[in-house]
Amino acid sequence: MSAVDALIAVELPAARDGDRAAFGRIVAACQNTVTAVALAITRDVSASEDIAQEAFLTAWQHLRRLQNPTSFLPWLRQIARNLARDHLRAGRHRPLDGEGAEIAIELAADPSPTPMQQHEQDERERAAVELISALPEESREALLLFYREGQSSRQVALLLGLSDAAVRKRLSRARQSLREDLLARFGEFAADSAPGAAFTSIVASALTIASPPAAAKGILTVGAAVGAKTLGKIVAGSAGSLAIGVLGGFAGIWLGLRRQLKDAIDDEERRALTRSAGINALTTVGFVIAMLLIVRFDGGWLWPLIAGLAFMGTIFYQSMVVQPRAMARRRALEAQRDPVRAAARRRRERIQCRVGAILGAVFGFGGLIAGLIVSGRL
Repeated sequence: MSAVDALIAVELPAARDGDRAAFGRIVAACQNTVTAVALAITRDVSASEDIAQEAFLTAWQHLRRLQNPTSFLPWLRQIARNLARDHLRAGRHRPLDGEGAEIAIELAADPSPTPMQQHEQDERERAAVELISALPEESREALLLFYREGQSSRQVALLLGLSDAAVRKRLSRARQSLREDLLARFGEFAADSAPGAAFTSIVASALTIASPPAAAKGILTVGAAVGAKTLGKIVAGSAGSLAIGVLGGFAGIWLGLRRQLKDAIDDEERRALTRSAGINALTTVGFVIAMLLIVRFDGGWLWPLIAGLAFMGTIFYQSMVVQPRAMARRRALEAQRDPVRAAARRRRERIQCRVGAILGAVFGFGGLIAGLIVSGRL
């Protein structure tokens, strides 16, 4: 058993139970292998790191599907290979850019490259394409890892799940394909392009935002963690999901308020209804922010439950107590004008209100409990 396999055997049980620090140690031990697998396919250093990050996050969220710890590294390698091939099929040959990249850079506290640094990065990417393309496809992973893992064919064999003889054969074919000067350049490139502590830090930061193992969906899933390729994209996806939720809540509050204000009898009633709608809107925003903070800093079930019950309780109180009180004078006038019609209208409103309250409680509380179960918190 290699040192990496031994570390995985020790750390994986805790990681499967949601221990992010344990999984972070697995990331540090396996990142050379995973990025080498992706780089051998994509021939793009930046893309290989994005893909490796996605592979680790995908593995993190599906750890509970893995029954045998000895299968972890082969499983992780296959995830990386599949993602890298998907990357090529989709024609995504450029590194992450746009808003996601800006967020990633800001969170990683990585200053923008100078023109000289950008030139060096471009040269490195061109060298990657040139050097890796010159190798037989089956030898690329082995040679990259050979230079990243202290030039030990035995270590490469353990990391790739091959025999030492098979690795030596692949290394021999690679050496025959490259001139001596290119082989020296390749060795430097492989070592220089290996991920360092910054890579581990980015993945570890992403784990604090991603939902725990086995949590694919639910109220506690913040952003599209499995599909995100970098910490920046995770944060961007989270912001997008939160924005949709907030906008949806505001839309419902605004439409309800418009209908109520249309028949308001005076400014006093309008102010009361507007104030109630404002409280509902602030409650919605507060709930979303609270859930984001809870997912970030707390791994239990109590605080999500308290936040959910407080949110539902506030909305129900405003809808079933405060707003009817604000409209009491209007309803009294309607009863004076046409008692029969007003009574029928009140009955319909009471039925609709009760049905809405029951459905809201069932789906709201049920969704909260389901989210806690799916996320592994309950």
